[in-house]
Amino acid sequence: MKKPSSAEFPVASFFARYINLVDTENVIDLLRQQCAIVESLFKNLTVAQQDYRYAEGKWSPKEMLGHMIDTERIFIYRALCIARGEQQSLPGFDENSYADHANFDAQSQQQLVAEYGFVRQSTLALAESLTEEAQQRMGIANGTPVSSRAFFTILAGHERHHLNVLAERYGIK
Repeated sequence: MKKPSSAEFPVASFFARYINLVDTENVIDLLRQQCAIVESLFKNLTVAQQDYRYAEGKWSPKEMLGHMIDTERIFIYRALCIARGEQQSLPGFDENSYADHANFDAQSQQQLVAEYGFVRQSTLALAESLTEEAQQRMGIANGTPVSSRAFFTILAGHERHHLNVLAERYGIK
């Protein structure tokens, strides 16, 4: 699956910031690579690292992983809807509200890493099943016209963003 063309998302949109973080044309390979990186990174965190917050009100790495799981589910749901020809506008979501209503801290790191892997495998299976026509199909998500395949690239960019935050703000690489 290739990155979307500029006709498949507004270049001034919220989504563009994530798409611009992806520097490869092979998005499926990048998603596979990121899966291995994230699983390895989070499997090796100490309890202190899992629960650390660099500032009050910021997510812990454990909560960030939970957020990444939730976001992947939402982005790929949007990709599926658009690929299947959905004409209704798909809603946005409040990531902070989702995190506030989740129980990521009550789950073990091992549970979250396993869940992340299952979700990513499902994402890859969907990506590999889509025809070029379905990938390029356009829909509306969060008030923005966007293609189905754009969401796979948005997902990869979103994950890269959080990996950068983990490195820069938490010292986790």
